[in-house]
Amino acid sequence: MAEITKMWIADKMRELMKHKSIEKIRVTEICKAADVERPTFYYHFKDKYDLVAWMFCADAYGTDITSVASAAAGMNKMKREILFYKRAYEDSSQNALWRYMLEYFVRRYTELVKEKLGADLLDTQLAYSIRFYCMGAVGMTQEWVLKDNITSAESVVQMMFRSMPENLRTILF
Repeated sequence: MAEITKMWIADKMRELMKHKSIEKIRVTEICKAADVERPTFYYHFKDKYDLVAWMFCADAYGTDITSVASAAAGMNKMKREILFYKRAYEDSSQNALWRYMLEYFVRRYTELVKEKLGADLLDTQLAYSIRFYCMGAVGMTQEWVLKDNITSAESVVQMMFRSMPENLRTILF
């Protein structure tokens, strides 16, 4: 039941973001649109930025981060919901989506590399390479969403994978 409520609130947030930026949307508006009480909202999310981050993670969760086809499918979904993602990426507050995305992908790549290596910890250089790659990939995704209406998602993902540090690419591919 909790997941259904979260998805319902998220759907209403998507609707609100069609008309205004995150900064201008208030939790009260979200609650009104979703027909939920404020305590219900705060039971599920700490604030509207946490809600948007959850929405992103819910969209990204099923993506195979080492597959061009899967990652491109995720980026094509972003294109289909371009207004939501543009508004999310335009936010430059301390809770901006790109920060959540960075931490999300750093965690996913770190877990994947640990699994492939059978390791509990990663050496400093490998951990640095993961952060370096994720910062670049998140930044280029943001640029693609905000400014690029031409380059295909498949091309963007291929360029990202080709730009991955060699030590990381060797482990993942």
